[in-house]
Amino acid sequence: MSTITKPHHIGRNISRIRELKDMKQEALAQALGISQQTVSAIENSETIDDEKLKEVAKALGVSVEAIEHFSEEAVFNYFNNFYDNSQGTVGNHHGNHHCTFNPLDKVVELYERLVQAEKDKNEHLEKFYKDK
Repeated sequence: MSTITKPHHIGRNISRIRELKDMKQEALAQALGISQQTVSAIENSETIDDEKLKEVAKALGVSVEAIEHFSEEAVFNYFNNFYDNSQGTVGNHHGNHHCTFNPLDKVVELYERLVQAEKDKNEHLEKFYKDK
């Protein structure tokens, strides 16, 4: 029985992270200043040189370590934990949902902006009819 672990396929990890970020190969290619075909070749490579890996990580907005140690299971665990930890009763503030502003203030602000927009529209229409 072998205890050798299969190395992570860096190209596949790059591909999955890119897909999770809803980024097309063309967009990554543009960010890296390379062709889409070169991105495809990178994603099909099991390894990638360190300098290129740093550039790809920067373009994807993740760390080199995130690419090297990426796993589907970790992503699902992260989102499941995020969802589970964000649940709670709002009345007792057991969740992560803490409002940092007063919603009523936002309603008043929106109302004031709507009233001002109507005033501006009326002024514009009055000026338009005076000029005729």
